[in-house]
Amino acid sequence: MIRTGDLVASAGRALRSNPLRSLLTALGVIIGVASVVASVALGQGAQASVERSINSLGSNLLIVVPGAQRSGGFSGGAGGANTLTLRDADAIASEVANVDVVAPTQRAGGQIVADGANWQTRIEGVTPEFQIARDWSVASGRFIEDRDVRQARSVVVLGATVAKELFASLDPVGQQVRIQRGSYEVIGVLDTKGQGGFGQDQDDLVIAPISTVKRRIAGRFSRPDTVSQISIQASQPDAIAQVQEDIEALLRQRHRIQTGEADDFTVQNVQTIAQAAEETTRVFTYLLGGIAGVSLLVGGVGIMNIMLVSVTERTREIGLRKALGARRRDILAQFGLEAVALSLVGGLIGLGLGAAIAWGITQLADLPLILGAQSAAMAFVFSAVVGVVFGAYPAWRAARLDPIEALRRE
Repeated sequence: MIRTGDLVASAGRALRSNPLRSLLTALGVIIGVASVVASVALGQGAQASVERSINSLGSNLLIVVPGAQRSGGFSGGAGGANTLTLRDADAIASEVANVDVVAPTQRAGGQIVADGANWQTRIEGVTPEFQIARDWSVASGRFIEDRDVRQARSVVVLGATVAKELFASLDPVGQQVRIQRGSYEVIGVLDTKGQGGFGQDQDDLVIAPISTVKRRIAGRFSRPDTVSQISIQASQPDAIAQVQEDIEALLRQRHRIQTGEADDFTVQNVQTIAQAAEETTRVFTYLLGGIAGVSLLVGGVGIMNIMLVSVTERTREIGLRKALGARRRDILAQFGLEAVALSLVGGLIGLGLGAAIAWGITQLADLPLILGAQSAAMAFVFSAVVGVVFGAYPAWRAARLDPIEALRRE
């Protein structure tokens, strides 16, 4: 009776006797496992990046923007008409339950100039509530206050990108910048938020009092009572759906929209957008993992082919072993162990290679590196299963050889 330790040692010697062939045989599994680990890690990193970007917009957030306004059979498209007003924002704050913060915003754009440097960016006129609704902290200085809005003061808060482009390493707080023909004092610099969920640099902006933007910057492009959008923060996540319904009903009533008519506004639920983005990246991750899994199957076919060749080359050895008392199950176990060993070693190398590839790509793409233990374990176990499945037939062929016929072969 042959001991298990002897079988393992014999399988190891057989693999070490031809290291190049063993490496090439395991190469398919190495590539397959590395592809699975890297693709799943990249997919999870992309998903985490999207979640982080969307969540950075603010928690429990709803955003109301002007919707499609129809006139004479033509549609102006979302944001194509000034249909939202400051009175709409006040009504939402006073009449809709479970609302913590309402922050109207007036958007504009312009060239910002400071000490010879200039930068084209977007300008947002806001109220103090904007900082709470959008969960935005200040790195230095202060944010817009009520008195700034009441007096339409010439003050601005710079996003991190604008501060870097205009002042480099110099502290911008207290400095003067020019927008159009006016001079504005920098009272603060926002913390960095990075890229948004829609690929926009959230730090590339200038914030000013909404009254200042409407009177001095937006000018004729903005009516005194209209706003570009309204941000609403619900009191808790469970209340968002109901708050959205109440806002839609209130605005339809205020805008005198009859049943069957299209809304002239759109309420965007950031939570719903986040869920849709997560689902998209999840499907993308599964697709990448599935494609990478095909290469594991190809690696399994390679193992089977090489093991069949090995059985043919070692026919006399198999016959001699059986003549000396080796049973069918001993031969079956030895060749099966060789196939599984090739898969497991290939799986280990593939894990390391996949992690290295994922790290390199995430560094280049500025994505978080997420190496899930579950996905790595699944890839490794799958590689072992590939060895068992595709090594079974060659091992069965070896075990079925007749010892007398095997010993006769040259």
